[in-house]
Amino acid sequence: MTATKRTKARKRHVQTELLNARGTAPKSRRGGKRRGAGRPPKGARAGSPHKKREAFKPSQPLHIVLRVVGAMGALRRREMYRALRWATIVVAKHEDMRIIHLSIQQNHVHLLVEAQHKQALARGMKAFQISAAKLMNAALGWKVRRRGQVFEDRYHSEVIKTPRQARHALAYVLNNWRKHQQDRGVRARTWLVDPFSSGCSFAGWKQLEHATVMWRVPATYDAMAVWLPKTWLLQSGWRRYGLIDCHEVPSKNQLARRAKARV
Repeated sequence: MTATKRTKARKRHVQTELLNARGTAPKSRRGGKRRGAGRPPKGARAGSPHKKREAFKPSQPLHIVLRVVGAMGALRRREMYRALRWATIVVAKHEDMRIIHLSIQQNHVHLLVEAQHKQALARGMKAFQISAAKLMNAALGWKVRRRGQVFEDRYHSEVIKTPRQARHALAYVLNNWRKHQQDRGVRARTWLVDPFSSGCSFAGWKQLEHATVMWRVPATYDAMAVWLPKTWLLQSGWRRYGLIDCHEVPSKNQLARRAKARV
């Protein structure tokens, strides 16, 4: 008599779907809706929110702020100025996205730009950031060339729509060094205009109201490569609210106006 082997049917495992917190429906494979919008910021400081950027017209300039990572150190140095200046030269060929003014602070850069449309702004800013990052990394590493991220996350942008807003943006960008008290140094106290900006190319200073020539700059100083404004707001519209004093501190003047309005 031969023994017969009983074959046991193999149990088939079926993966059960994960349920949501209430246990009433399958959980989304994407992980469901998360708190907050977009991905988390790359650095310790949150950048501009990952939302759809505000639409603008060709007649409306923009105020843009670019922040750098901590590894770059202080930006108000000669080699960093030269790197950013060369970046302005590289993007000067983009006529549909024009840098009108620029100022360099310790850990961020302010720009006033004009663009024909969103695509032109995106292309121009991408070209500027890539060029600036390469040049700044090269300037930072004199033994071993540094590689890696230079600018933090997304840049912040604000659309300028009114003459008052344009005047505030010009004063804020060109006199931002006074807000951060970069004018307190021994040499800096003798300067009227921030040398780490395009201020020497700006003709709307109050101190130049009756002058027949622009500022006299040292022969060794290379000014930023910026465009003359084409929008009415940056050409003349802002002048409705007065010329800009070289000693104006943007934040203090804004707070004073607000306090005066409340009285």
